[in-house]
Amino acid sequence: MDPSSLPTLLLAFGVGYALGSIPFGLLLTRLAGLGDVRQIGSGNIGATNVLRTGRKGLAAATLLLDAAKGAAAVLIAHAAFGPTAATVAGFGALLGHIFPVWLKFKGGKGVATFLGVMAALAWHLAAVFAIVWLAVAATTRISSLSALVATFAVPVAAFLMGYEQIAIAAALMGTIILVKHRANIRRLLAGEEPKIGAKA
Repeated sequence: MDPSSLPTLLLAFGVGYALGSIPFGLLLTRLAGLGDVRQIGSGNIGATNVLRTGRKGLAAATLLLDAAKGAAAVLIAHAAFGPTAATVAGFGALLGHIFPVWLKFKGGKGVATFLGVMAALAWHLAAVFAIVWLAVAATTRISSLSALVATFAVPVAAFLMGYEQIAIAAALMGTIILVKHRANIRRLLAGEEPKIGAKA
């Protein structure tokens, strides 16, 4: 198959979406006998909400697996079809996580999967994300703000490093993540967003 043809890119997107749509947070909490994680806290299937169950190990596993599925999508597509398809697969993985067909298109906010995608596309960008996240978190102690600032630092860094295709994809993914964080943004503007370590 032509690595830049529309059928190839659609296949890469489909593989990415399928992997991204695996709801690890929901699966892990159910396997642990904790019920439906969507019924607590924010109703989200991501690691932050899983942490509200009080099971730090499950939250860490959710974070790692959500990142891993994004990375896996990129690596599989890259091996099969090359870098352009890999970027498309990464975008598909993010959309799969945020809008999983199995959960009526109501998934997570995408930050961990975004990080996994970037780590597989160019590890330097994942390093930029981590450094910015840590810096903002150390200053503000607000996880959502740290995630948003770090997410938008990535396309800027990608552009400066010469990864123009990735920069465009990262900007699009960042915009979707921003929209998914609209409730957090409202709380940030109102000064009501909880800080890291605070009771939910």
